[in-house]
Formats: sequence, structure tokens, C-alpha cells
Amino acid sequence: MPERIDFRDQIARNKIKSFMLMLVIFAVVVAIVYVIGIAWGGAGAFVILSFAIIISILYILLTYYNSDKIALASVGAKPADRAKNKQYYDLVESLTIASGVPMPKLYIMPSMQINAFASGRNPKNSVICVTQGALDKLDKRELEGVLAHELSHVANYDTRYITLAAVMVGIVSIISEIFLRSLWFRGGDRDNGKGNAIFLLIGIVLAVIAPIVVYLVQLAISRKREYTADATAVEFTRYPGGLIGALKKIKNDNQPEKKVPRAVAPLFIASPFGNLASTHPPLEKRIEVLERM
Repeated sequence: MPERIDFRDQIARNKIKSFMLMLVIFAVVVAIVYVIGIAWGGAGAFVILSFAIIISILYILLTYYNSDKIALASVGAKPADRAKNKQYYDLVESLTIASGVPMPKLYIMPSMQINAFASGRNPKNSVICVTQGALDKLDKRELEGVLAHELSHVANYDTRYITLAAVMVGIVSIISEIFLRSLWFRGGDRDNGKGNAIFLLIGIVLAVIAPIVVYLVQLAISRKREYTADATAVEFTRYPGGLIGALKKIKNDNQPEKKVPRAVAPLFIASPFGNLASTHPPLEKRIEVLERM
């Protein structure tokens, strides 16, 4: 018989793993700046880093502070009517009381796929959106499990966490792009000695593989946050069966959703495209972990 999993241990382990993955991204940032700094000289590295940080932070902050509006508009979501969607409101209100999380704004996405997502920069400025399919096809306990999962993302500040990862990934990508493009303008520069030439070669290799590495780490962070949200949902409801039932229905029922931009897909409780997207753990694995709680 498989060993039982305590949801508190699951939450703690996944948070530690997420933090360690963030350190990997940070280490890659330091390594690529250091190597390029030696290859180019300190001033060149400083200019690259400053430019990359400014562009990345401005872009990510703009997206971060408008993440809920962007996500809702991109999927055509509309505010949920309290009178028509009483169960939806009642379940979320009960979960906010149990979790201590402020009441989010509730929306409905016009899709018959079973899915949901949460967004917003902090618990006081958050939204939860479910598809019409989730409201129609899930029973009360299953819908509660899905809503608890999404409220967990809000409670765990996952949007802020993923934004920080995105900033660091953006910095690596921009530094790499600027460095590789700059080589075209430095082709005739023969002032570099053998030592610098070696670091220049290492810098080229890092500039090519670093964006791939940090992107894969970013996906791993996203998967760990999904496991954490599943475990936190069990903490809120004290009943894993609801979320298990919902995930089984999602696995068996969902058809690819063509209306969802791929940039928004990681927000959903399951891939909207009918496949096991890298941003989400396999549904079978998530169900297996929940069944051991």
C-alpha cells in the first residue's frame, strides 16, 4: 500500500523545491553576467545588465499590475451574477472564511471545457474565473475542490512568485540576445587575448543554452506550484475527494480549447489544449498524490 502523504508536508516540500529552483535561475544569471563581464570587460557587462534589468522589470511590472485584466479579456470572461450563480458565490465565500483569504472577484468564461484559473497581484486584488463547463459538469464537492485549488494560488502569492521567476528568465534572455547580436559588431575586434577569447567562447555557449535552461527551470517551478495548490486545497476543504473527482472529469472530458492564448494557459488548473503541457504536472500524477492524502 502506498505511503500516506500529509498535505502539510507536501506544501512544505514543494515550497522548498520552488525556492531551490529559483536559486538555480539566480545562479545562471550571475554566471552569465560574470562570464560576459570578463569577455567584454566590466563596463560592457554593466551596460548589458542595466539595460536588461530595466527592460525586463518594466515589461513584467506592466503585465503584473494588469495580469487579471489581461487574462480575463483574453478569454472573454464576464463577471459572475450572484443571483444566477449562487452556488459559485457560496462556495468561494465559505472557502475564504476557512482560509482567511479576502473574497476575490468572480468571473465566468464562456467555454464548455472544465477549467478554471486565478489571477491578480495579491489576495486583495485577485480574481477567480471558471468555465461554464465547470459549473455545469462538476458536482458541488468537485467544484469546491477546483475553487479551493484556485484560491490556494491566491493565498500562496503564486502570481508574485511566478512574476519574479519571469523577471529573472527575462533578464537572462535579454542579456543573451544582446550579447549574441553584439558579436556581429565586434567581429573585427582583435584586442582580446587568449584568456578573454576563452571567456568569449564560454559566453557564447552560455548565451545559447542559458535561456533554455532557465525556461525549463521556470516550467519546473510552475509544476511545483500546482502540486502546492493541490495540497493547499486539501488543507482548505479537508476533503481531497472533491478535487480528485474534478481532475478525473477534466482528464476524461476536456477537448482542446482554441480560444485561450498560450501565454495565459499556465494559469489554468489544467492545460486548456487537451495535452500534458509542461507547465502542469500530468493529471494522473496529481490524482495519485491526492489519493494518498
